[in-house]
Amino acid sequence: MQGSGNVLVVGEAGPDGSPRPISWEMLTVARQVASELGGGNVTGLFIGAGIADAARTWGSGGADRVLVADGEGFAGLMPSTAAAALTRAIAEADPSVVLVPGTTAGRDYAPLVAARLGAGLAADCVSVAVEDGALVATRPVLGGRALTRIRFPGGGPVMATVRSGSFAKAEPGLTEPVVEMLDVALTPEDQRVSLMETTPKGTGTSRLDSAEVVVSGGRGLKEPAHFAVVEELAEAFGAAVGATRAVVDAGWRPHHEQIGQTGRTVSPRLYVAVGISGAVQHNVGMQGSDYIVAINRDPDAPIFKIASFGIVGDLFEIVPALTTEVRNAKS
Repeated sequence: MQGSGNVLVVGEAGPDGSPRPISWEMLTVARQVASELGGGNVTGLFIGAGIADAARTWGSGGADRVLVADGEGFAGLMPSTAAAALTRAIAEADPSVVLVPGTTAGRDYAPLVAARLGAGLAADCVSVAVEDGALVATRPVLGGRALTRIRFPGGGPVMATVRSGSFAKAEPGLTEPVVEMLDVALTPEDQRVSLMETTPKGTGTSRLDSAEVVVSGGRGLKEPAHFAVVEELAEAFGAAVGATRAVVDAGWRPHHEQIGQTGRTVSPRLYVAVGISGAVQHNVGMQGSDYIVAINRDPDAPIFKIASFGIVGDLFEIVPALTTEVRNAKS
Protein backbone atom coordinates (compact mmCIF):
# COMPACT_ATOMS: atom_id res chain seq x y z
CA MET A 1 0.00 0.00 0.00
CA GLN A 2 1.33 3.42 -0.95
CA GLY A 3 1.20 6.37 1.43
CA SER A 4 2.26 7.35 4.91
CA GLY A 5 1.40 4.11 6.70
CA ASN A 6 -0.52 6.16 9.25
CA VAL A 7 -3.99 5.25 10.51
CA LEU A 8 -6.80 7.66 11.38
CA VAL A 9 -9.39 6.16 13.70
CA VAL A 10 -12.66 7.77 14.75
CA GLY A 11 -14.20 7.58 18.21
CA GLU A 12 -17.71 8.67 19.14
CA ALA A 13 -19.23 9.91 22.39
CA GLY A 14 -22.45 8.50 23.78
CA PRO A 15 -25.34 10.57 25.16
CA ASP A 16 -23.48 11.04 28.46
CA GLY A 17 -20.36 12.35 26.71
CA SER A 18 -18.25 9.25 27.41
CA PRO A 19 -16.76 7.07 24.65
CA ARG A 20 -19.17 4.55 23.18
CA PRO A 21 -18.05 0.94 23.75
CA ILE A 22 -17.20 0.50 20.07
CA SER A 23 -14.76 3.42 20.32
CA TRP A 24 -12.43 1.24 22.41
CA GLU A 25 -12.61 -1.53 19.82
CA MET A 26 -11.63 0.98 17.14
CA LEU A 27 -8.32 1.68 18.90
CA THR A 28 -7.51 -2.04 19.00
CA VAL A 29 -7.97 -2.50 15.27
CA ALA A 30 -6.17 0.79 14.53
CA ARG A 31 -3.05 -0.33 16.43
CA GLN A 32 -3.17 -3.66 14.63
CA VAL A 33 -3.41 -2.10 11.18
CA ALA A 34 -0.71 0.49 11.93
CA SER A 35 1.64 -2.28 13.05
CA GLU A 36 0.96 -4.31 9.91
CA LEU A 37 1.61 -1.22 7.79
CA GLY A 38 5.07 -0.94 9.28
CA GLY A 39 4.53 0.96 12.50
CA GLY A 40 2.85 4.15 11.32
CA ASN A 41 1.26 6.59 13.75
CA VAL A 42 -2.31 6.23 15.02
CA THR A 43 -4.26 9.47 15.06
CA GLY A 44 -7.61 9.45 16.83
CA LEU A 45 -10.50 11.75 15.95
CA PHE A 46 -13.13 12.25 18.64
CA ILE A 47 -16.31 14.05 17.61
CA GLY A 48 -19.06 15.49 19.80
CA ALA A 49 -20.08 18.32 22.11
CA GLY A 50 -18.39 18.84 25.48
CA ILE A 51 -16.16 15.82 25.01
CA ALA A 52 -12.59 17.15 25.37
CA ASP A 53 -11.86 15.28 28.63
CA ALA A 54 -13.41 12.06 27.34
CA ALA A 55 -11.34 12.36 24.16
CA ARG A 56 -8.12 12.46 26.17
CA THR A 57 -9.09 9.35 28.15
CA TRP A 58 -10.17 7.51 25.01
CA GLY A 59 -7.00 8.39 23.13
CA SER A 60 -4.84 6.85 25.84
CA GLY A 61 -6.18 3.47 24.73
CA GLY A 62 -3.78 3.39 21.78
CA ALA A 63 -3.57 6.69 19.90
CA ASP A 64 -0.33 8.62 19.43
CA ARG A 65 -2.27 11.80 18.77
CA VAL A 66 -5.89 12.84 19.27
CA LEU A 67 -7.73 15.46 17.25
CA VAL A 68 -10.84 16.76 19.00
CA ALA A 69 -13.81 18.17 17.08
CA ASP A 70 -15.74 19.60 20.01
CA GLY A 71 -18.68 21.97 19.72
CA GLU A 72 -22.44 22.27 19.66
CA GLY A 73 -22.34 21.93 15.90
CA PHE A 74 -21.18 18.32 16.35
CA ALA A 75 -23.88 17.33 18.85
CA GLY A 76 -25.73 14.22 17.76
CA LEU A 77 -23.21 13.53 14.97
CA MET A 78 -25.29 14.89 12.15
CA PRO A 79 -23.91 13.38 8.91
CA SER A 80 -22.92 16.70 7.29
CA THR A 81 -21.04 18.12 10.29
CA ALA A 82 -19.38 14.79 11.18
CA ALA A 83 -18.31 14.43 7.54
CA ALA A 84 -16.82 17.93 7.63
CA ALA A 85 -14.81 17.02 10.75
CA LEU A 86 -13.56 13.76 9.28
CA THR A 87 -12.61 15.38 5.96
CA ARG A 88 -10.61 18.03 7.84
CA ALA A 89 -8.93 15.38 10.02
CA ILE A 90 -7.88 13.36 6.97
CA ALA A 91 -6.22 16.43 5.51
CA GLU A 92 -4.42 17.00 8.84
CA ALA A 93 -3.32 13.40 9.54
CA ASP A 94 -2.46 12.19 6.00
CA PRO A 95 -3.55 8.58 6.73
CA SER A 96 -3.27 5.53 4.51
CA VAL A 97 -6.25 3.94 6.28
CA VAL A 98 -9.31 5.56 7.87
CA LEU A 99 -11.37 3.47 10.31
CA VAL A 100 -14.89 4.57 11.32
CA PRO A 101 -17.26 2.94 13.85
CA GLY A 102 -20.06 1.02 12.20
CA THR A 103 -22.67 2.88 14.25
CA THR A 104 -25.83 4.44 12.87
CA ALA A 105 -23.96 7.74 12.58
CA GLY A 106 -20.79 6.21 11.15
CA ARG A 107 -22.72 4.44 8.42
CA ASP A 108 -24.15 7.83 7.43
CA TYR A 109 -21.10 10.10 7.37
CA ALA A 110 -18.39 7.67 6.19
CA PRO A 111 -19.88 7.29 2.67
CA LEU A 112 -20.13 11.10 2.36
CA VAL A 113 -16.42 11.45 3.05
CA ALA A 114 -15.49 8.55 0.77
CA ALA A 115 -17.46 10.13 -2.08
CA ARG A 116 -15.82 13.53 -1.55
CA LEU A 117 -12.33 12.06 -1.59
CA GLY A 118 -12.91 9.39 -4.22
CA ALA A 119 -11.74 6.83 -1.66
CA GLY A 120 -12.63 3.15 -1.45
CA LEU A 121 -14.94 2.19 1.40
CA ALA A 122 -15.72 -1.25 2.85
CA ALA A 123 -18.77 -1.20 5.13
CA ASP A 124 -19.74 -3.28 8.16
CA CYS A 125 -16.38 -5.06 8.45
CA VAL A 126 -15.78 -7.79 11.02
CA SER A 127 -12.06 -8.08 10.22
CA VAL A 128 -9.49 -5.67 8.82
CA ALA A 129 -5.89 -6.63 8.10
CA VAL A 130 -2.93 -5.81 5.86
CA GLU A 131 -1.79 -8.57 3.51
CA ASP A 132 1.17 -8.11 1.16
CA GLY A 133 0.97 -4.38 1.70
CA ALA A 134 -2.74 -4.09 0.83
CA LEU A 135 -5.69 -3.58 3.14
CA VAL A 136 -8.06 -6.55 3.17
CA ALA A 137 -11.47 -6.16 4.81
CA THR A 138 -13.89 -8.99 5.60
CA ARG A 139 -17.61 -8.31 5.81
CA PRO A 140 -20.76 -10.47 6.04
CA VAL A 141 -23.14 -10.80 3.10
CA LEU A 142 -26.40 -12.66 2.40
CA GLY A 143 -27.82 -11.89 5.81
CA GLY A 144 -24.68 -13.09 7.57
CA ARG A 145 -24.69 -16.51 5.89
CA ALA A 146 -21.37 -15.87 4.13
CA LEU A 147 -18.30 -13.64 4.36
CA THR A 148 -16.64 -11.74 1.54
CA ARG A 149 -13.09 -10.37 1.45
CA ILE A 150 -12.42 -7.00 -0.13
CA ARG A 151 -8.86 -6.22 -1.19
CA PHE A 152 -8.06 -2.57 -1.83
CA PRO A 153 -5.69 -1.71 -4.68
CA GLY A 154 -2.74 0.60 -4.11
CA GLY A 155 -3.21 4.24 -3.28
CA GLY A 156 -5.10 5.87 -0.49
CA PRO A 157 -6.57 6.74 1.75
CA VAL A 158 -8.88 3.75 1.98
CA MET A 159 -11.77 3.58 4.42
CA ALA A 160 -13.66 0.95 6.39
CA THR A 161 -16.50 0.98 8.89
CA VAL A 162 -16.14 -1.63 11.64
CA ARG A 163 -18.99 -3.63 13.17
CA SER A 164 -19.34 -3.48 16.95
CA GLY A 165 -18.22 -6.61 18.78
CA SER A 166 -15.59 -7.57 16.20
CA PHE A 167 -12.47 -6.68 18.23
CA ALA A 168 -11.35 -6.65 21.84
CA LYS A 169 -11.81 -3.37 23.69
CA ALA A 170 -8.67 -1.35 24.39
CA GLU A 171 -7.96 -0.17 27.92
CA PRO A 172 -7.02 3.42 28.82
CA GLY A 173 -3.43 4.12 29.82
CA LEU A 174 -1.65 2.38 26.95
CA THR A 175 -0.33 5.62 25.43
CA GLU A 176 0.02 9.29 26.31
CA PRO A 177 -1.28 10.99 23.18
CA VAL A 178 -0.84 14.60 22.18
CA VAL A 179 -4.31 16.16 22.24
CA GLU A 180 -5.15 18.94 19.79
CA MET A 181 -8.36 20.79 19.07
CA LEU A 182 -9.31 20.41 15.42
CA ASP A 183 -10.31 23.64 13.71
CA VAL A 184 -13.28 22.77 11.49
CA ALA A 185 -14.91 25.59 9.56
CA LEU A 186 -18.53 24.51 9.28
CA THR A 187 -20.36 26.09 6.36
CA PRO A 188 -24.09 26.94 6.27
CA GLU A 189 -24.45 23.93 3.97
CA ASP A 190 -22.93 21.71 6.67
CA GLN A 191 -25.34 23.05 9.27
CA ARG A 192 -28.62 22.77 7.40
CA VAL A 193 -29.62 20.02 9.85
CA SER A 194 -29.06 20.44 13.59
CA LEU A 195 -29.97 18.47 16.69
CA MET A 196 -32.80 20.00 18.71
CA GLU A 197 -33.32 17.34 21.38
CA THR A 198 -33.06 13.62 21.99
CA THR A 199 -35.62 11.25 23.47
CA PRO A 200 -34.41 7.87 24.81
CA LYS A 201 -36.03 4.81 23.34
CA GLY A 202 -37.76 2.58 25.83
CA THR A 203 -37.76 2.83 29.59
CA GLY A 204 -35.20 0.18 30.59
CA THR A 205 -32.65 0.79 33.30
CA SER A 206 -29.79 0.26 30.84
CA ARG A 207 -29.31 1.13 27.21
CA LEU A 208 -28.47 -1.82 24.96
CA ASP A 209 -25.45 -0.12 23.39
CA SER A 210 -23.79 0.56 26.76
CA ALA A 211 -25.12 -2.18 29.08
CA GLU A 212 -22.62 -4.47 30.79
CA VAL A 213 -25.26 -7.21 30.92
CA VAL A 214 -28.01 -7.98 28.38
CA VAL A 215 -30.76 -10.56 28.87
CA SER A 216 -32.61 -11.50 25.67
CA GLY A 217 -35.61 -13.68 24.95
CA GLY A 218 -36.73 -15.65 21.92
CA ARG A 219 -39.59 -17.78 20.67
CA GLY A 220 -38.91 -20.39 23.32
CA LEU A 221 -40.88 -18.15 25.69
CA LYS A 222 -44.01 -19.24 23.75
CA GLU A 223 -46.12 -16.12 24.38
CA PRO A 224 -45.55 -12.43 25.15
CA ALA A 225 -46.72 -12.66 28.78
CA HIS A 226 -43.87 -15.07 29.50
CA PHE A 227 -41.34 -12.33 28.73
CA ALA A 228 -41.83 -11.39 32.38
CA VAL A 229 -39.24 -14.02 33.36
CA VAL A 230 -36.69 -12.27 31.13
CA GLU A 231 -37.56 -8.86 32.59
CA GLU A 232 -37.25 -10.18 36.15
CA LEU A 233 -33.81 -11.66 35.47
CA ALA A 234 -32.72 -8.42 33.78
CA GLU A 235 -33.94 -6.43 36.77
CA ALA A 236 -31.96 -8.67 39.13
CA PHE A 237 -28.79 -8.14 37.08
CA GLY A 238 -29.47 -4.44 36.44
CA ALA A 239 -29.36 -5.40 32.78
CA ALA A 240 -30.89 -4.28 29.50
CA VAL A 241 -33.57 -6.38 27.80
CA GLY A 242 -33.15 -7.62 24.24
CA ALA A 243 -35.16 -9.76 21.86
CA THR A 244 -34.91 -11.71 18.62
CA ARG A 245 -36.45 -10.60 15.36
CA ALA A 246 -39.07 -13.34 15.54
CA VAL A 247 -40.62 -12.01 18.75
CA VAL A 248 -40.35 -8.40 17.58
CA ASP A 249 -42.10 -9.27 14.31
CA ALA A 250 -44.79 -11.04 16.34
CA GLY A 251 -45.39 -7.83 18.25
CA TRP A 252 -44.20 -9.15 21.60
CA ARG A 253 -41.44 -6.55 22.04
CA PRO A 254 -40.60 -3.10 20.57
CA HIS A 255 -38.21 -2.87 17.64
CA HIS A 256 -35.55 -0.96 19.57
CA GLU A 257 -34.91 -4.13 21.61
CA GLN A 258 -34.21 -6.26 18.54
CA ILE A 259 -30.69 -7.68 18.38
CA GLY A 260 -29.22 -9.12 15.22
CA GLN A 261 -28.53 -8.50 11.56
CA THR A 262 -31.51 -6.16 11.12
CA GLY A 263 -31.50 -4.81 14.66
CA ARG A 264 -28.93 -3.71 17.23
CA THR A 265 -25.38 -5.01 17.62
CA VAL A 266 -24.29 -5.38 21.24
CA SER A 267 -21.07 -6.46 22.94
CA PRO A 268 -21.74 -6.58 26.70
CA ARG A 269 -19.60 -8.35 29.24
CA LEU A 270 -22.42 -10.88 29.78
CA TYR A 271 -25.16 -11.90 27.34
CA VAL A 272 -27.91 -14.25 28.56
CA ALA A 273 -29.94 -15.88 25.77
CA VAL A 274 -33.26 -17.25 27.02
CA GLY A 275 -35.21 -19.52 24.69
CA ILE A 276 -33.17 -18.39 21.67
CA SER A 277 -32.23 -21.06 19.11
CA GLY A 278 -29.31 -19.08 17.70
CA ALA A 279 -30.09 -18.28 14.06
CA VAL A 280 -27.10 -16.71 12.36
CA GLN A 281 -28.99 -13.45 11.86
CA HIS A 282 -29.30 -13.10 15.65
CA ASN A 283 -25.82 -14.35 16.50
CA VAL A 284 -24.04 -11.73 14.40
CA GLY A 285 -25.60 -9.09 16.61
CA MET A 286 -24.26 -10.46 19.93
CA GLN A 287 -21.37 -12.81 19.26
CA GLY A 288 -18.87 -10.14 20.33
CA SER A 289 -20.05 -10.44 23.95
CA ASP A 290 -17.35 -11.42 26.44
CA TYR A 291 -19.45 -14.24 27.90
CA ILE A 292 -22.59 -15.83 26.45
CA VAL A 293 -24.92 -17.94 28.58
CA ALA A 294 -27.52 -19.92 26.63
CA ILE A 295 -30.64 -21.44 28.20
CA ASN A 296 -32.58 -23.76 25.87
CA ARG A 297 -34.29 -27.12 26.14
CA ASP A 298 -32.93 -28.26 22.73
CA PRO A 299 -29.36 -29.61 23.17
CA ASP A 300 -28.79 -29.23 19.42
CA ALA A 301 -29.71 -25.53 19.30
CA PRO A 302 -27.08 -23.59 17.29
CA ILE A 303 -26.74 -21.06 20.14
CA PHE A 304 -24.70 -23.60 22.11
CA LYS A 305 -21.95 -23.52 19.46
CA ILE A 306 -21.02 -19.97 20.42
CA ALA A 307 -22.05 -20.04 24.08
CA SER A 308 -19.47 -19.79 26.86
CA PHE A 309 -21.87 -21.68 29.14
CA GLY A 310 -24.92 -23.68 28.14
CA ILE A 311 -27.87 -24.85 30.24
CA VAL A 312 -30.13 -27.47 28.68
CA GLY A 313 -33.53 -27.56 30.32
CA ASP A 314 -36.89 -25.89 30.88
CA LEU A 315 -36.35 -22.12 30.92
CA PHE A 316 -39.50 -21.67 33.03
CA GLU A 317 -37.75 -23.55 35.83
CA ILE A 318 -34.18 -22.40 35.24
CA VAL A 319 -34.65 -18.65 34.78
CA PRO A 320 -36.71 -18.00 37.95
CA ALA A 321 -34.19 -20.06 39.95
CA LEU A 322 -31.33 -18.07 38.42
CA THR A 323 -33.13 -14.81 39.20
CA THR A 324 -33.45 -15.83 42.84
CA GLU A 325 -29.76 -16.74 43.07
CA VAL A 326 -28.69 -13.41 41.51
CA ARG A 327 -30.86 -11.46 43.96
CA ASN A 328 -29.51 -13.47 46.88
CA ALA A 329 -25.92 -12.91 45.77
CA LYS A 330 -26.48 -9.15 45.48
CA SER A 331 -28.12 -8.94 48.89
